[in-house]
Amino acid sequence: MRNALVEQLCLLARDDARIFLLTADLGWSVVEAFAREFPDRFLNVGVAEQNMAGIATGLAMVGYRPFIYSIANFAALRCYEQIRNGPVLHRLPVCVVGIGGGYAYGPAGPTHHAVEDLGALRAMPGMRVVAPADPAQTQTVLSATLGQEDPVYLRVGKGSNVPVPGLQGRFEWNAPTIIRRGGDVVLLLATGAMAVEACAAADILLTHGITASVGVMAHLPPDHTPELVECLSGFSTVLTAEEGTLTGGLSSLVGQAIAREGLGCRLIAAGVSGRLAGPVGSRSYMLGRQGLDPASLAAMVLAHGVQSPARAA
Repeated sequence: MRNALVEQLCLLARDDARIFLLTADLGWSVVEAFAREFPDRFLNVGVAEQNMAGIATGLAMVGYRPFIYSIANFAALRCYEQIRNGPVLHRLPVCVVGIGGGYAYGPAGPTHHAVEDLGALRAMPGMRVVAPADPAQTQTVLSATLGQEDPVYLRVGKGSNVPVPGLQGRFEWNAPTIIRRGGDVVLLLATGAMAVEACAAADILLTHGITASVGVMAHLPPDHTPELVECLSGFSTVLTAEEGTLTGGLSSLVGQAIAREGLGCRLIAAGVSGRLAGPVGSRSYMLGRQGLDPASLAAMVLAHGVQSPARAA
């Protein structure tokens, strides 16, 4: 996803002189194309993420559209106060790009695991939090950020992110994108790279006679939206899948919609739980430890008694 992001940023910057890219001494082998083509709109601030957020705030104040680029937990958490008191407080169009959300940097351990970022940034009033599912949707989201004036947190995969079947780059603010339509029994709703696992879980459920629908909720708004409520109202069960803590993320958003609107939809929440410390390994290993692999997601649905309409009858 990060390569797709920089490719799209270069494309957009050719027609939009406001675009400015800043990095905190990260992204080498990725950001060079932008730096070469737009040397006057690129700045490496060194290992100084908090300063980078402050510089971006100043650039936005004089009319630029700054993008700050760092590993997700550094971009979101190390700069938290600077983002709050800068772009959020003054409603400035700074895009905070967090690379490698969730367990993308798996073997590097908990210091590099960004599992609190979506909930933490979503708590900021006025911040748009987006976690695209694949490279094509990343490029669509990037273009969409230039059409609005709010600050954005954009969580992007580190690399090797495969296209999500049926998504085809589609994205809308506030709304889920349905990529596979099943019956009205269960919806697997994922954010970010977990969309791939959700699709694989739907394949497993199909072997049990359950034709699950699959949706991608890339934008996590601060409050539930009519579009989300309309989507949820068509299902009896929804499983949310997120590569992050359950508090404040996708499951919180969906649970809020169900509770406040009185929907008759049961929620099954799959996300990161427990302490940060412990054994570490590849992303797939970490997903397995957290019960976020496709087999575990399908098992959660089955464990809650969800059945195919034929068997239920």
